Amino acid sequence: MTRYVMVADLRRCVGCQTCTAACKENNGTPVGVQWRRVLDIEAGEYPDVSRVFLPTGCNHCDKPPCMEVCPSTATGKRADGLVTIDYDLCIGCSYCIMACPYDARFKVEDLAYSYGEANAADQARSNPAEFDGVVSKCTFCIDRIDAGLAKGLVPGRDMEATPACVQGCISGALRFGDLHDPDSDVSQLIKTNKYFRQHEEEGTGPGFYYLWDKGAP
Repeated sequence: MTRYVMVADLRRCVGCQTCTAACKENNGTPVGVQWRRVLDIEAGEYPDVSRVFLPTGCNHCDKPPCMEVCPSTATGKRADGLVTIDYDLCIGCSYCIMACPYDARFKVEDLAYSYGEANAADQARSNPAEFDGVVSKCTFCIDRIDAGLAKGLVPGRDMEATPACVQGCISGALRFGDLHDPDSDVSQLIKTNKYFRQHEEEGTGPGFYYLWDKGAP
């Protein structure tokens, strides 16, 4: 069975924020909403310290706590591991925001755009129903994945069927694919490198793996 996951090699990430820009461009997220963020943190103890850039976002968990608390069943989980939101069902109660240990969900009370009113470009790439008064989050670019699969493409191998943040990553730090495919990049990277997952102790089974030789920063 397919299980889509993302891998971030923290040894390669340069903190350029290109993934953040690619996500915003592809998904048309409004002002104040960043589904893909890169945290700039300090790891280690003085004098042995280092600067680490940590890409973050929805972890598409095996057991998503956001889905457990959703009273309207707007949050769901597909067989391939992708956690979804049905904006027609979302009532904007924000329970999922409180339940998410990854600070990955966003709710916009007053929809705004960078230059005041929505211009032609904003209208072409953004659907207000996905943001105004409802909760949104990273989808792993589910639209690109599904469109690519319909063409016979392989997510993670064919960039047209791969999340925009991975496609835009200039250092190759971000990878995406099927964890259960032994030949996929993500499967091989996880198998041959030390890694950690955020808040794994919560029992969520996060689908975002971080490669880092020194353990969790």
